[in-house]
Formats: sequence, C-alpha cells, structure tokens
Amino acid sequence: MPAFDVQQFRQQFAFFQQQPDWVYLDNAATMHKPQAVIDAVTQFYQRHNSNVHRGAHQLSQQATMLFEQARTSVAAYVNAAHSDEIIFTSGATAALNQIAFGLMHTVLKPGDRILLTQLEHHANIVPWQLHCQRHGVIIDVVPLTPQHTVDLVAYQKLLALKPKVVSFSHISNVLGHIQPVAQMVAQAKAAGAITMIDGAQGAVYQQPDVQQLDCDFYVFSGHKLYGPTGIGVLYGKTQWLEQLTPVFAGGEMIDTVSFVNTTFNKLPFRLEAGTPNIAGAIGLSAAISWLQKYNTEQIQQHKSLLLKEFYSGLQAIKAIDILSMPVHNAGIVALNVAGEHPADVAELLNQQQVAVRSGQHCAMPLFSYLAQQGAVRCSFAAYNTLDDVNRCLLALEQAVEILTA
Repeated sequence: MPAFDVQQFRQQFAFFQQQPDWVYLDNAATMHKPQAVIDAVTQFYQRHNSNVHRGAHQLSQQATMLFEQARTSVAAYVNAAHSDEIIFTSGATAALNQIAFGLMHTVLKPGDRILLTQLEHHANIVPWQLHCQRHGVIIDVVPLTPQHTVDLVAYQKLLALKPKVVSFSHISNVLGHIQPVAQMVAQAKAAGAITMIDGAQGAVYQQPDVQQLDCDFYVFSGHKLYGPTGIGVLYGKTQWLEQLTPVFAGGEMIDTVSFVNTTFNKLPFRLEAGTPNIAGAIGLSAAISWLQKYNTEQIQQHKSLLLKEFYSGLQAIKAIDILSMPVHNAGIVALNVAGEHPADVAELLNQQQVAVRSGQHCAMPLFSYLAQQGAVRCSFAAYNTLDDVNRCLLALEQAVEILTA
C-alpha cells in the first residue's frame, strides 16, 4: 500500500496557508475545514439560500433537495438502514440530550439503571443525571483497568444488574483510547439493554457501520469530522427514535396543532423542530464526500507513525507523565509535567505557536478517578506532519526547562 500523501492532504486546508507558523494539535476539540467544505457552504448561501420543506418556490425546493441529499449522504456514511434514521442536531451534545430526555419520559422508569463508563464526556453524564435525580433512575459506572481502558470484567458484572440503557464513548476524548465497542454492544444487548455510542471522536477515526455494530443509537458532531460547527448527527434505529419524546417543539415537527392537542410529524421531522442548520448539513455532507476520497487505512497508518514518533520523543524529556497508552490509540495523548499546572505548560507551548488544550476536557469524573488536576492534550489529525511532532516536542522540552529551572 502506498504511503499517505500528507502534503497533498494538507494543501486542501486554507488555514495552513494563512497560518503557516502554527502547529495545530487541538483536533479533538475541533478540526480545520477543507476548501471543499468552505465552498459548499458558501455556494449554498450564494446560490440556493432558502428555507426547507415549506416554500412553494423553486429556491426552497432546491434547498430542500440539498438538505435531504445531505441526510442521505450521512446515512450512507454510517450505513443506516434508512435515511429517516438520521436526525440532524446542533452537535453530539444536543443528540445525547435528546436521547437522555426522550427516553426518560417513555422508556425509563423509577428504579431502572443506566450504565456509563469512567471515560465519559460530561455530555454523556449530565443529561442522564438531570433526569435520574428527578425520576429515581440509578447510574452505575464501569471502572478502568490500570491501563486506563474500560474494565470488561467489571462491565460484565454490572450488566448482570440489567441496566435499561448502556451508553459509552467510542474513543476517549481525553486519552484517545479506542474502546472495543462491537464487543461492548453485543454484551449489552445480550443483557437486554438499549445501546448508545458517543462517536464524537470515533466517527472521524473509523467510518462507523451502525448495522454491523447493531447499536441502537450513535451520535457525532460535524466539526470533528472536518465539517462545520453547529451541526451534529443522531442516528437511531427507527423503533427507538419513535420512542423518544421530542426535546424541542414547534414548526416542522408537528402534524396537526390545536389549543387542545398536538400530533407529531413522522420521522425524521418529529425530532427536528424549527429551521435546521441547512448550510451546516450541506457542509457536513461535503466533508464526508471529500474525506471518502482518501484511504482510511492509510490515514490511520500515518497517525500511528505520528504517535510513535511523539511517544518516542516524550521518553527523552524529563518529568513528563503520560496518561495515554500508545496502543489502541486514535491519536490523542494526555500528559503532564510533574508538579506543574497543565495551563502553564499549554501557555508556554502557545508562545511557541503550538496549539494544544489544557484542563479537564469536559471529563471531571475521569480526572478525579485518575487523581490528576487536569492534563495537556495533544491531538493529531491527518494533516499533521512529523515536523509538527518535532516542533511540539521541542516546545515541550523548552517548557520543562523553564518550569523546572
């Protein structure tokens, strides 16, 4: 297999021509957008701007066609059985809230259990908590192994408690560890649970096949898949989407309305109240079409090379504490400098024009579990190069020298 051409890939991003001095390693927070995505969004506003599904005029019909084509594109990307199983949201957070709120009023009852893992993002914790506190639903949490991966033995024991919902991340947004999602879904379904996968980090690393996974829900955000911000995807099997009480109500999601009663529209519209992010959906579709021109295995091999070089370089820097394991890692490394605050380390890297994130990365329970105040997170994308790795290592080395002098 030929090597991945990182320079050709990188040239698709205007950001790197506009900001050639920056090393961007904050990709787990958001990715840059290729010109194909920027062009698709711009062309919609310049040529087709109109609202969808409602207008009698040709512009509205064209906008509707583009919007629904985007839904079909996303459905094909995740291998949904029907395009109606794709619900557009403002992001993975909104999708997770829709699931948690929606199930609580239909499926979940007092005394039911929800099973999460210690790795979860706040968006896969807090929505459940809001309703558990009100309705007497119990949350159980799967602990981690010493390698900071989900403890599958403990997971199996907790499944014996017969949780109604099992919800977990495809890839840890803090550590980059890839979870054995196919195995976890199969075990959860054998225990009779509804399964939900947070694919915010997973959808870009590996094209998800929701039919093969057999998960009931899968969510992700467009901006972490080289697409626009403000657009997300909630995939759900039809039988479970129909069980969700809508979080938002208003135009488009209704069938009939009176002051006495309202009936809801069919899927997917019943879960898409109001004017959707039309340009965002079109931009996400463009991102998917553009990304599929590249070989996923080549991209994964390229990122593995970057990780290997990064880990090798980190070993030579004193006082570095690495929280992420190099194996089964999607391209995210969390680290600390012993005795130093992660924000100080990140600021010194910022002064060297190396963009990383510091803090607790919307995963406070994980850092409490790890007994860490936070971490510096370096997250790699396909457009990163070995020069990026070397510049980050040099900046880290200089930061350590300054902080430990």
